[in-house]
Amino acid sequence: MKPLAVVILAAGQGTRMRSDLHKVLHPLAGKPMLMHLLDTVDTLDAERRVVVVGKGREQLESALESHRLTLALQEEQKGTGHAVAQAAEALGGFEGTVLVLYGDTPCIEAATLQAMRDRLEAEDRPGVVVLASSPADPAAYGRVILGQGDTIDRMVEYKDASEEERAVRLCNSGMMAVAAADLFRWLAKVGNDNAAGEYYLPDIVMIANAEGRHSVAVECEAWQTAGVNSRSELALVEREWQGRRRARAMGEGATLLDPDTVWFSADTRLGRDVLIEPSVFFGPGVTVADGAVIHAFSHLEGANVGAGAEVGPYARLRPGAELGEKSKVGNFVEIKKARLGPKAKANHLSYIGDAEVGAGANIGAGTITCNYDGFFKYQTRIGEGAFIGSNSSLVAPVNVGAGAIVGAGSVVTRDVERDALGVTRAEQKQLSGWAAHFRERQSAKKGK
Repeated sequence: MKPLAVVILAAGQGTRMRSDLHKVLHPLAGKPMLMHLLDTVDTLDAERRVVVVGKGREQLESALESHRLTLALQEEQKGTGHAVAQAAEALGGFEGTVLVLYGDTPCIEAATLQAMRDRLEAEDRPGVVVLASSPADPAAYGRVILGQGDTIDRMVEYKDASEEERAVRLCNSGMMAVAAADLFRWLAKVGNDNAAGEYYLPDIVMIANAEGRHSVAVECEAWQTAGVNSRSELALVEREWQGRRRARAMGEGATLLDPDTVWFSADTRLGRDVLIEPSVFFGPGVTVADGAVIHAFSHLEGANVGAGAEVGPYARLRPGAELGEKSKVGNFVEIKKARLGPKAKANHLSYIGDAEVGAGANIGAGTITCNYDGFFKYQTRIGEGAFIGSNSSLVAPVNVGAGAIVGAGSVVTRDVERDALGVTRAEQKQLSGWAAHFRERQSAKKGK
């Protein structure tokens, strides 16, 4: 196939988002919308990538500095045609296909973009390939009026459309495939005699037609072309994305007891026979191995859950949590930057941070690893088969040896050797009759 270049428009002000964050950097499934699109583009092996930026470009420059692409500046927002024209210098000397995409349309799939490339290079050699869809509510999208087959008779912006044209359901997504040589030649002919006084990219379709070059439409599912201009639209796109991801998870062998209450991130990875109970949230960076169980109301982020492990209910796994095979993290337990070995357990009401917990160790209810002194973090190491009694505080840095036992209620500040008992409780005293005398004395005071 011909070489490919991609132009992504991201110069819009995004005023309807009411945000200091650039619109295309708002997250979808825990990842900025623009990064979703760039990940898709990366699968196409594009020779050149250009992002057209405008207001808020400093944020985009920072977010994109590690990506292999060129930024083109649109100083004034004068329409989509004007925006694409700003990429001309970055594509100087390029001979091939140009895909025009939008940074606020994150759900487009690689197969759809490839279909656009294929159609542009078909035997009839259309001048422009327009990506279209038929959303349930066409709203104010520009309309695509077809002639014979997939050939476009004309395209019209909603503001300029007649009532008859507005009744057409096929809508222009704005995404196009055009040969580079044609694209910039036609853009130079686009005028701004329209209701908004802007230079519309879709006008190149009519300019191509005037030259005797026909244009065609490729249609895809409406969710792929859904754009985001407001927080409510972002919420709708998120909901639809989550629905597709849940269906995929179940199709790949996971069980979701109440799918609508489970929320995934873009990079969540699940093994086979994973069971997920209701109201579970997966933040970025979570991997769950085969046969693991995530109980209800658990929150996971930056964590790896081993095969057959159990999490929750009401558990929190923070970044750096590593759960070994058949380990258990129970209710109201928080794990941060800590590894639990195979079959290790922390079943109740505990905080385990900056720690190594050996295989088969048992962490009693209310145990805390005291890992922070207000300035630095320190490590706690608990050996294989160790038993930490309830309500214990392990003041790091400290080591509890394999097979050792820490007595309940202990504050451990020194290492406990292998197979030893470590206890730091004061001796219990008993004063016979003291409670009865106390009640009598206090009752007398109260009666005065």
